[in-house]
Amino acid sequence: MTKGLRSYHTLDKDLGRITHAEAAQRYAFRPVWWLGLGSLALVLGIFLSVGIAGTHASTIGLGAGLIVAGWLGLAIGSNDVANSLGPAVGAGAIGLLPGLIMVAIAEIGGASLAGGAVTTRLASGLFDFEGLTTGPAAPIAMLSALIATAIWITAATGIGLPVSTSHSMVGGIAGAGVTAFGLYSVDWQALGLIASVWIVAPLISATVAGALLVYLRSRIIDAKDRQEAARFYIPLVGAAMCGLFATYVAILVEQRIGGRLALPVGIGSTLLGFVVMRRFLEAELAASGGKASVKRIFRPALLVAVIMMGFAHGANDVGNIAGPLTVMLSGPALAQTGTVPLFVLAAAGAAIALGTLLFGRRLVVMVGSGITRLNAGRAFCVSLATALVVLTSSSLGLPVSTTHVAVGGIFGVGFAREWMDRRKNKRRAPLPAEETRRRLLIRRSHVATISVAWVITVPLTALLGAGLCLVFLAFSGLD
Repeated sequence: MTKGLRSYHTLDKDLGRITHAEAAQRYAFRPVWWLGLGSLALVLGIFLSVGIAGTHASTIGLGAGLIVAGWLGLAIGSNDVANSLGPAVGAGAIGLLPGLIMVAIAEIGGASLAGGAVTTRLASGLFDFEGLTTGPAAPIAMLSALIATAIWITAATGIGLPVSTSHSMVGGIAGAGVTAFGLYSVDWQALGLIASVWIVAPLISATVAGALLVYLRSRIIDAKDRQEAARFYIPLVGAAMCGLFATYVAILVEQRIGGRLALPVGIGSTLLGFVVMRRFLEAELAASGGKASVKRIFRPALLVAVIMMGFAHGANDVGNIAGPLTVMLSGPALAQTGTVPLFVLAAAGAAIALGTLLFGRRLVVMVGSGITRLNAGRAFCVSLATALVVLTSSSLGLPVSTTHVAVGGIFGVGFAREWMDRRKNKRRAPLPAEETRRRLLIRRSHVATISVAWVITVPLTALLGAGLCLVFLAFSGLD
């Protein structure tokens, strides 16, 4: 392959790194996998030794639900931390331990402040409200969905299939809901909306990430004086990120405690973000001896994107834990009030954060230090696009897969880079037919993997949830 064609390798190289990262993910996830097997065995033992019938049914069900929900929180926190922290650690933007702590705090904040919409959607938005007000069927359905999700996540990880917790939970709730309340009690329109978002969200992420790369490359990376361009644009981009994100968080706080915080917080954060970003950038440029490398330029902005990614992840994925638990704790009252207890969101966020702190180190070291997916510039575009899409989905109460959205961003960055390269050098020799076919196969394989995981997960978890719910209702005497 000639040097002139080397730039076409970028997307395929990044996709290849995802494949290696997925293998590392399965290896690093092994301790959590064994913990999942132990949790499922413990839950089975509880049911077999005590039974779910009689006066102890609600207590036993809640205890089993807490055990499974706790493991799911650890699994989510340990499995997804590399999406946000891996590139930043690999780029040297932050150390491993401070990064883990920072992401864990951001996840708790996102879960507590912004996790209510997704939680409410999963807890009560997929069923007819009147159906939830009849007896203890709703808590049993949610317990079935929790256990079905845990079984599938554990089994899929064991066979090496990358699956989404959000997809698993939606399928489990749908299947258990049909068993508990009947086919017509499920809001199929809401399920269709969620499924369509699973398709659209990666495409939006790809568009946003690609547009960011085109803008930043034309303004900074390809500028005649990259150092001066970075001094002008990077602080502006960082200030905009800090200001908008702080304003969003302030609005969420206002909804909890009242007051008028958004405007002053937004203005102050924008100004502070500009000053801090400028100082960090000057320090990076000085440390590089005046060589404005992409790695040095984007380190400060990448750090802000990591915080946003952690917050977005906590906001969206907390519903997979807090949604079922809210119904199990609050019962039919949730369907009438639509209120999610703050302590449930905070506890679920803490479980995710604990998984990040206890089990995330191993994966981040492997992905971030050994097989970093992207350089700092491309990682910044993907991280920011993913955070924006996931935060928007969370605000609308739509559960999505953070990993799938991030992969969409990687495709967008890769295609944008290739488009710019072809536009810059129109005389480039065409790729050999064999090379073109090889790259098409690489790219199609990643799309196929995501599609297969999506297609298989929902019906399988629905069947698992339905079967478990049928058994639990029979033992409870409600069938």
